[in-house]
Amino acid sequence: MAKNKDARPPTFAVSVVGLSGTEKEKGNCGVGKSCLCNRYVRPDADSYHSEHTSVLSTIDFGGRVVNNDHFLYWGEVSHRVDEGLEYKINVIEQTEFIDDQTFLPHRSTNLQPYTKRAAATKLQSAEKLMYICTDQLGLEQDFDQKQMPDGKLNIDGFVICVDVSKGCNRKFDDQIKFVNSLYSQIIKSKKPIVVAATKCDECVDQHLRDLQAFVANKKNVMLIETSARCNVNIELCFSALTQQLDKTRGKPKTVPYLEAFKVQRQLVASATDKFEKMILNTVRDYHTTWKTVTNILKGHTDYEEFITLEGSRKAHNMFTKHIAQLRQEHIRKRREEYLTTLPKTLSNLFNNLEEVEQLSWHEAQSIIRNRSDFQCWFVLLEHAPWDETDHVDSSDRRIPFDLLNTFDAERIYHNHVQHLVSEKRRMEMKDRFKKTLERVHFISPGQSWEEVMCFVMEDEAYKYITESDRRDVYCRHQQEIVERAKEDFQEMLFEHAELFYDLDLNATPSCDKMSEIHSVLSEEPRYRALQKLAPDRESLLLKHIGFVYHPTKETCLSGQNCVDIKVEQVLMNRLVQLDHGRSNFYYSSASIDKINLCLLGKEGLSQELANEIRAQSTDDEYTLDGKIYELELLSVDVNSTLLFSHTWLATFKPHGCFCVFNSIESLNSIGDCIGRIRAELMQSRREKFAPPLTFILILANQRDNVCKNIPILRHQGQQLANKLQCTFVDIPSGAFPRKFTEFQIKQGLRAVLEALKHNVDVFAPLPCIKDMAETDLRIVMCAMCWDPFSVDLILSPFLDSHCCSAGPPGQSNTLILDKIIGERRRRIQVTVLSYHTAIGVRKDELVHGYILVYSAKRKASMATLRAFLAEVNDVIPVQMVAITDSQADFFENDSIKELMTEGEHIATEITAKFTALYSLSHYHRQTEVFTPFFNEVLEKKQSIESSFLFDTSSRECTTGASEEVFPTSPHSRSPAYNSYFLESDEDNEAPPPYSPIGDDVQLLPTPSDRAKYRIDLEGNEYPVHSTPVGEYERNHKVPPPVRPKPVLPKPSVKKLDPNLLKTIEAGMRSNRRPQRGPVTHTEDVEASDNYADPVDTLLKSRGIHNDDIYAVPDDAHSRLVKIKHSFGLHGLQGGEEENGFDRRSQAIRQPSKYKHRSKILFSKTKAYQSRFHSDSDGEESCPATQKKKKGRTHRGSEEDPLLSPADPWKGGIDNPAITSDPEQEEKKMKKKKAPKTPKEQKKHKSSKPPKPLYPPTRRTWDSNYFGVPLQNLVTPEHPIPVFIEKCVDYIERTGLTTEGLYRVSGNKTDQDNIQKQFDQDHHIDFVAMDVAVNAVAGALKAFFADLPDPLIPYSLHPELVEAAKMMDYTERLQELQEIVKKFPPVNYQVFKYIITHLNR
Repeated sequence: MAKNKDARPPTFAVSVVGLSGTEKEKGNCGVGKSCLCNRYVRPDADSYHSEHTSVLSTIDFGGRVVNNDHFLYWGEVSHRVDEGLEYKINVIEQTEFIDDQTFLPHRSTNLQPYTKRAAATKLQSAEKLMYICTDQLGLEQDFDQKQMPDGKLNIDGFVICVDVSKGCNRKFDDQIKFVNSLYSQIIKSKKPIVVAATKCDECVDQHLRDLQAFVANKKNVMLIETSARCNVNIELCFSALTQQLDKTRGKPKTVPYLEAFKVQRQLVASATDKFEKMILNTVRDYHTTWKTVTNILKGHTDYEEFITLEGSRKAHNMFTKHIAQLRQEHIRKRREEYLTTLPKTLSNLFNNLEEVEQLSWHEAQSIIRNRSDFQCWFVLLEHAPWDETDHVDSSDRRIPFDLLNTFDAERIYHNHVQHLVSEKRRMEMKDRFKKTLERVHFISPGQSWEEVMCFVMEDEAYKYITESDRRDVYCRHQQEIVERAKEDFQEMLFEHAELFYDLDLNATPSCDKMSEIHSVLSEEPRYRALQKLAPDRESLLLKHIGFVYHPTKETCLSGQNCVDIKVEQVLMNRLVQLDHGRSNFYYSSASIDKINLCLLGKEGLSQELANEIRAQSTDDEYTLDGKIYELELLSVDVNSTLLFSHTWLATFKPHGCFCVFNSIESLNSIGDCIGRIRAELMQSRREKFAPPLTFILILANQRDNVCKNIPILRHQGQQLANKLQCTFVDIPSGAFPRKFTEFQIKQGLRAVLEALKHNVDVFAPLPCIKDMAETDLRIVMCAMCWDPFSVDLILSPFLDSHCCSAGPPGQSNTLILDKIIGERRRRIQVTVLSYHTAIGVRKDELVHGYILVYSAKRKASMATLRAFLAEVNDVIPVQMVAITDSQADFFENDSIKELMTEGEHIATEITAKFTALYSLSHYHRQTEVFTPFFNEVLEKKQSIESSFLFDTSSRECTTGASEEVFPTSPHSRSPAYNSYFLESDEDNEAPPPYSPIGDDVQLLPTPSDRAKYRIDLEGNEYPVHSTPVGEYERNHKVPPPVRPKPVLPKPSVKKLDPNLLKTIEAGMRSNRRPQRGPVTHTEDVEASDNYADPVDTLLKSRGIHNDDIYAVPDDAHSRLVKIKHSFGLHGLQGGEEENGFDRRSQAIRQPSKYKHRSKILFSKTKAYQSRFHSDSDGEESCPATQKKKKGRTHRGSEEDPLLSPADPWKGGIDNPAITSDPEQEEKKMKKKKAPKTPKEQKKHKSSKPPKPLYPPTRRTWDSNYFGVPLQNLVTPEHPIPVFIEKCVDYIERTGLTTEGLYRVSGNKTDQDNIQKQFDQDHHIDFVAMDVAVNAVAGALKAFFADLPDPLIPYSLHPELVEAAKMMDYTERLQELQEIVKKFPPVNYQVFKYIITHLNR
């Protein structure tokens, strides 16, 4: 020990020695001297280097670290003992450096062998630097530089290293010999010695035992088992040596390697566990970097301890492993997310089992890849797999498409298919269970599931589905029946309108009234259906009563479907556009110097006309009547796709259209095209207003001038022109070489110019409302909320007219009509209201007329109309309008027939007008529908206002409780429109395409109408005139007769009189009456001919005098008073006459109610009161019960069976047109007066149901072939009747090119002769008979007409009607195919045969 006189810590120098030398001497590796020194001097894991070489270059050997010496200075280590004293140890390693060139020991100043040199106790090397690692050599400036103290050291002890591992190409015995030799040299220095067994972590037990034996033979030598790699007993080795140097220190305890290693491992494991927890708590995102983590953890005890024991590299490896785990966890979660989303995606892509049931997963992937919405659900990555791309970090939640290639995705797909199968089965069973519940008719609204469950437990569907599904289905079923029952109950309340509308507005029903209501309604099944839901039923009843007595559009039970709201919306949208469009059209049409003509034809005919017009023009300028017009022509073929474009009309803006034809086929095509163009123009008018387009029909000349079809073409062209209300230009007489003449072109241009001039006059902008005089007539149109039609239908007669404008400000449900009524233009204010709003108007405001609309599909609509009409003053004219889908409903639906007949009957009783509108009509009605009604109102205007004044003055003045619909004074009658000067008496309304009341509303023409028509070759009627000359001249073409179904007894539906029905059917199928003579049409002719004349008007023509008039007095007891009034024909004066009374008599009589003029209204109104007020002190009774004086034949007479008090209209009226025929009325009157014979009475008592009615046969002979069922005429070998085969064969061989083959009727005698000859001989040859092909075609049509059951069975007619209503072509075609499949086999074969023939 070096004695230090100063008070400095003691310092010791220890020399570490062991086997050294060349590879031959020590083997491939050293004995661990450097590792032992490294671990002791720098124990931190980051400072420990396991590789230290002894083979150096000459330069490195001469560097300041080695300094040409064979020893290394490792540095100084400080220790502090328990007493607080500190000492230091300088560590020297004695080795032997080998030259990397010669592999011999480097030459140094000390040439002694290693054993003697290593035992030296004094070492000296000036400026020798501390050794750190091999990398330090040559780069000393990059490492910590510390010199050996004073350049010299005195060695105080030795540590001899002995490698006890397996060794590298050296024998352990040789190492022992070397150590023994070295020990012999060291012992001479008398310095303490410690033997360190190195590499004990790889030790060989035998070597360790040999070493222990070696040490045991040596005196004062300690053996320490060490491991530098594991840092085991390193410090103990030097501490043991220090104890020998300083005897004052306690002797250290020698610890075997295994025990020391166990302690060290526990220390490392604890530090590792703490570090891992620290990493888990600190690093949660796999994007975190190691640098960030070290900055966070630096200075933390657990982190520093782990770095000391295991090192930064191992810490980084653990961090990297943790990051990888985080990333894998993230990918796993994303994969689970994708796989969770995949079933939902498959449900959206493949929700139809039939689509995927037979598809493999690979095929399904192909379908998914080709879908248009592929990008919405999946993402296709450029690189795969997806979990190795940046997509794992993307926010895109679409499924990577390559994920579908995994087993999990395929499993999910198969599970999805299986789910669809099971779900389909489950839904089928739920539907079956739902149908089972529907079949259990005793389930009532509000009934609990427990009460019903026992009745359906044996059902298969019940057993299959779960209890939750059962309750769900039953709950849904209950909701449906409850909702249906509530709707039925509400509808029942409306059907009993007379029960609720007998109190004034804002009244409160008394207890007696409520008892009456409950007693009446309790007889109704719909009332009893809600027995288990009595609170809900009472709530509905009270809500209905509250609405009836306090009606407003805000409290209307239909909500937003209230007629008042709907009307306001429609008028607000339509009238603003109409007024704006009218103004634009007027200013753009003020001057006409250029005409745009559209030329419409087939097979190049339009182009030939264009060439002819250009030939007659000069530079597209045409001279007509002294004025030059610029012409722009557009030639369009009827088959051109331009017609199907929605923009060509707006782009070209034609002023007129020349439609040319030269054959029946081209004429039919022209008619179809005009219909399409008009429909498109109508839509344009609705959207942005468009002027009407004038169509001119032009017949092209045949070049050979001998064509026999010219008369037929002329007739058919004239008929189509009358039907479409357009001009027809005929071929002029004489021979012309060209197809078109100058005369025809000029006639067409004049017609276009006249139409344009007329439109400019008609569409002149109306003056401002403020500048207008007061309205001449005030009409109220009433409709019921919730009726099954759109308000557009009832408003279309006004809105589709160009004379319509918005009402005054503040009256959003009012419109103004500017029409010619009588001899001058009138201003008509039409207010469209719901019935509940109109009640206030009826009682408090002046109204000149009512248009009462009802749905023929809804009894409640008729009941509300009756309740409203019953309280209307009978001096106010009424127009009743029935709404249904089509005219066929009258024959096919008993309830519709019943309601339409009732409406017609009420109209007949009160002398009102009645018409029908059809929602499925292809043409929009115009104001001509109501023109006759307006005329009647105008005639009665003075008496109406006088009656209103009389009624107002007789009542006490009270404040109005209802909304004021007419805020202006109703009594002033100043002249209207003095600024208007019309050139003609025609209305400014364009004529409608068909009759004023619709396409085909007049089922049978009246005799007065028939006189206006001729009969064409088909039996159709057409007007006598060639072009329309008056506004109201129309083509009342009767549609083909509709064969009714056989009448089946239905106890709940009132039947019509079979005799009346037979009369209708016979009239529809019989030939028209011959022309009585030409009828001169004047400008006064109106379209009201199809309305029934008032009975008293009919009576006055026969000189029958009315002796009494009934009126309601103003006394409190409401007793009937007869006002005697006799008059004759001489007392009636033209315009002063009104329904048999002059206006003077009307002005003085007190107004009554319509319920006193109609047995139906009276009986319905009093039916409820008679049950509970039989002892009422009122003596008011129906006027029909009063005794009639002799000679009175009013329609309300008791003698009329149609108006019997027991059932006022049970017999019904099959056709509204029948009651409009005066001759039919006269016949009925005569029949009523004739006494019944006993035989007739006996027949009347018969209760047998009527037989099905078949159409009357046209044959006058008996036949065993014609008029028999089809099944009697065919056999399995011959499914087609022989007669049909012969006719079809003859027609196809001789007449397929004949014009009008089936349309033009053949000679009736030839048709009868063909059938008679066939009756005698079924092998007859039509060719030998030499008959016309049209006659054979007619005989074939007659064959089908005579069938007792039609080719298309009656049972399928309703389905065909419903199919015809479908707007979508594909759906309609599919439905028709399903209907055809239902044909009986015989009918199907014949139908297929005939259709195949017609398709040729």
